[in-house]
Amino acid sequence: MSAAYLWFLPPFLSNFRSLTIRHVTATGDSTTKDFDQDLITSRISQQSTTTHNSSTRSNNFVDLIRNHVTMSEVEAVKAKIVETLVTKEVSSCPLGVRLAWHSAGTYDKADGSGGTNGATMRFEPESTDGANAGLGIARDMMASVKASFPDVSNADIYALCGAASIEAAGGPKIPVGLGRTDAADGSKCPANGRLPDASQGAAHLRDVFYRMGFDDKEIVCLSGAHTLGKCHTDRSGFDGPWTDEPSKFDNTYFTNLLEKKWTPREWDGPAQFQDESGKLMMLPSDLALIADEKMRPFVELYASDAEAFATDFAAVFAKLLAVGCPAHVVKATE
Repeated sequence: MSAAYLWFLPPFLSNFRSLTIRHVTATGDSTTKDFDQDLITSRISQQSTTTHNSSTRSNNFVDLIRNHVTMSEVEAVKAKIVETLVTKEVSSCPLGVRLAWHSAGTYDKADGSGGTNGATMRFEPESTDGANAGLGIARDMMASVKASFPDVSNADIYALCGAASIEAAGGPKIPVGLGRTDAADGSKCPANGRLPDASQGAAHLRDVFYRMGFDDKEIVCLSGAHTLGKCHTDRSGFDGPWTDEPSKFDNTYFTNLLEKKWTPREWDGPAQFQDESGKLMMLPSDLALIADEKMRPFVELYASDAEAFATDFAAVFAKLLAVGCPAHVVKATE
């Protein structure tokens, strides 16, 4: 059963000497744990080079306790997410990854706009961006998670949705810090058109990912998320899966890129490629990774070393989920 974690702070932080965290289980049982401020602030003073006035000590203490509590709560939230996404009939984990990816992929390091903070995809114009077609389903599914954890922001839930989905599909554990806030309206929605266009090539990928602060290796690594899921004509316009097991996280996307022969598919939809069986597909942006001389070596690396891919993906996907977020959220991924 999921557990909720409640934390209580006296009104005047500079004067309190201890703090009690109460852990309440789903059955109503509870235990408490006491934290002494002197011990924790002494640890803070050893790790920080900033000026430690009374206010700084208090704020650091609050951050440390908040991180302790919410990191304990993370697993309960993720368990609820997986329970919502996965049934006996189907796994919607690929959709969960897409929700988190598209929430984060609007970030622009030049002005700090976009990214997961704010959960702005709940509002127009972001919610109606063609690149986000079908994600209303995922947002509705996460609304039930929000109902179970009302103190966790939608923005945090969307980020955790991506991490939990990767992990449930057999992928690596993704570090995610909590502390994102929800925008009140769509006034901070990023402009539509910031997400990658699968019909384009390496130059476009660099434009999009460099804007967010990623390099060529990270572009290739994040593209490996295509090992999950498939395209739908009523969403992206494209059609088909990248691998034979679209609910399993592994490095097959990269081995397929290199080992299979890809030819243009003859159909009425947008340009895409198919393997010799006609069952699997690749997008123009996928094949760009092996056509580009600087990106191809990273495809070869991940095709030959599944562990390297999993390790790198955990770090890079965590970075993606944290770009543009408050400092303590970013720090929790390090």
